[in-house]
Amino acid sequence: MKNIVYLFLLISQVFFAQSSFEKGNALYQKGQYQQAVDVYESIIKEDKQQSAELYFNLGNAYYKLNKVAPSIYNYEKALVLKPNDPETLNNLKFAKKLTIDEIKEIPKVGFAKLIQSFTGIFDYNMWAKISIGIAFIFLLSFIGYYFSQLTLSKRLFFIGMFIFLVALLLSVFAGMSEKNHFENDRPAIVFAELSEVRSEPQKAGAAIILLHEGAKVYVIETVGQWKKIELTDGAEGWIDGSTIREVK
Repeated sequence: MKNIVYLFLLISQVFFAQSSFEKGNALYQKGQYQQAVDVYESIIKEDKQQSAELYFNLGNAYYKLNKVAPSIYNYEKALVLKPNDPETLNNLKFAKKLTIDEIKEIPKVGFAKLIQSFTGIFDYNMWAKISIGIAFIFLLSFIGYYFSQLTLSKRLFFIGMFIFLVALLLSVFAGMSEKNHFENDRPAIVFAELSEVRSEPQKAGAAIILLHEGAKVYVIETVGQWKKIELTDGAEGWIDGSTIREVK
């Protein structure tokens, strides 16, 4: 009986969340962006529905209201759930043009760039699915090799086993690499209009740089209310944790 009640509540929650999501979309289409934001935010607050589409639409609504940090933050949230989505990436570029800070991003070069380009093709969940698929094909190749009576067939199945084994190892490596990157990567968006990055985790520390609303940073360490951050250009410093919001 408890399971039936739980299932009923779950279905009701999904139904009302979808209804609210459609209501938010309708408000957005009418140009009532603040009302759409309120509806989208209520869905997130009540944890009825967490999806890339929800954060994407919320980012669009904030962008229409010229609210830089919230729009960038929600686009980044959408990309966590749906990496490399071209539409989200495109809108994020437009939102970043509203920011004041022009912080260059140091690209990886050489072998590290090749590794990142390869592993970043899919997220770790997709790599896990690919690994399972390749493992299944490898098993079929082994069965074919084991039961085959012809020398040529055995040779072909053996070569196939070797190829699929290499592919399996590469996909497992890529999946582990992406999972490690996802867990250790802590992007955050500056929400304060102006925030000082200091040399030490205290107000007495010398100001290194000033960051404005919408700037993207990466959290490395936390000491009390202070967070050690790294900018996309490699510079590091300490910032008041209340001025930023972590994406994950």
